[in-house]
Amino acid sequence: MRAAVATGSQTVGPFFHLGMAASPGRSLVTDQVPGSRLTVRGRVIDGNDKGVSDAMLEIWQADASGCYPDGGSPFRGFGRIHTDESGGFEFTTIKPGRVPGPSDTPQAPHLVLHVFMRGLLRHLTTRLYFSDEPSNREDAVLQLIDADRRATLIARQVPSAGAVYEWDIVLQGSEETVFLEY
Repeated sequence: MRAAVATGSQTVGPFFHLGMAASPGRSLVTDQVPGSRLTVRGRVIDGNDKGVSDAMLEIWQADASGCYPDGGSPFRGFGRIHTDESGGFEFTTIKPGRVPGPSDTPQAPHLVLHVFMRGLLRHLTTRLYFSDEPSNREDAVLQLIDADRRATLIARQVPSAGAVYEWDIVLQGSEETVFLEY
């Protein structure tokens, strides 16, 4: 009898966008969800400073009071957004509340994002924090990141644009976004 041998991982191939083409739209919340609305826009950028045209972002977050959805709420806490031909993305959601972190210390409001795209054997996981959030200084996870790399996780509020934040996901290079192991 021949021994079983593990096979190599496969990338999702050149047809990734076909399997994930259905998009729920650019808003992760309905009018029935309480909380402060905000818009996040940016790009997924490869190692050659080019936009990734067929990436998908999966977004997970708590609601405005810092609770994850339990199924009985109009807030799902989840969404998927696809990049456009230049690697751009934009979505509307609510600012999440603080959730318990290590040792039950409240974490700063944040979104958890998974990046899926052709050529990746495993999705990438990162976080998005908000530049105008004072509790970033206390966030245990954010404090684990080298001070000179933290900015890659912080979305900048656009001056005079209200609740609009800009944030790019850079896949390689000196400005590479910090990716986390969960």
